[in-house]
Amino acid sequence: MKARLTKLPREFYLRPTLQVARDLIGKILIFNDNKKIMSARLVEVEAYIGRDDPACHAFVGKTERNEVMFGTGGFSYVYFIYGMYNCLNVVTERDGFPAAVLIRGAEPLGGIESMKRNYKNPGKNLLTNGPGKLCKAFGLTREHNGLDLTGGQLYLADDGKRVEKIECSVRIGIKKGVDKKWRFFDPASPYISKIIR
Repeated sequence: MKARLTKLPREFYLRPTLQVARDLIGKILIFNDNKKIMSARLVEVEAYIGRDDPACHAFVGKTERNEVMFGTGGFSYVYFIYGMYNCLNVVTERDGFPAAVLIRGAEPLGGIESMKRNYKNPGKNLLTNGPGKLCKAFGLTREHNGLDLTGGQLYLADDGKRVEKIECSVRIGIKKGVDKKWRFFDPASPYISKIIR
């Protein structure tokens, strides 16, 4: 019997960011582009919180790029980095308080052939073990910035599965705020982007 999926409600995202980040591990990311549906179980995320976090995009204040972070929780924040990668974030907390959780790694569940088509010549690539790779596999771009995660196109759901153990570490690939252990991950998953504890 298939597990029943329950879409995460707005209230889930309005809580403190570190709580949301930890609770996202094991949840399912679903993208429906009207042609195909892709899904993956989240195994690695990172929290970025407010103007006091030097690694957070909101540290510099509100800009055209990060404006969605300053809105209410439960919306997508997709940004483009290094001239080559899109990264998906989940906006958290109340309106006016900028915070988000970066989706760093996930285990593909459905629509895997579509992911492979999006990721040209994937070879033995795991497809979704990294934030840029995940967006490429799902076909997510800046066009998907600001989507309501309680809607029907891009959302997160709970199928009742619980991760046995969740670990935390410092965040990856940043030069500021390096002391904060705001990365949460499932240590048993091969789909985490890097082994850092």
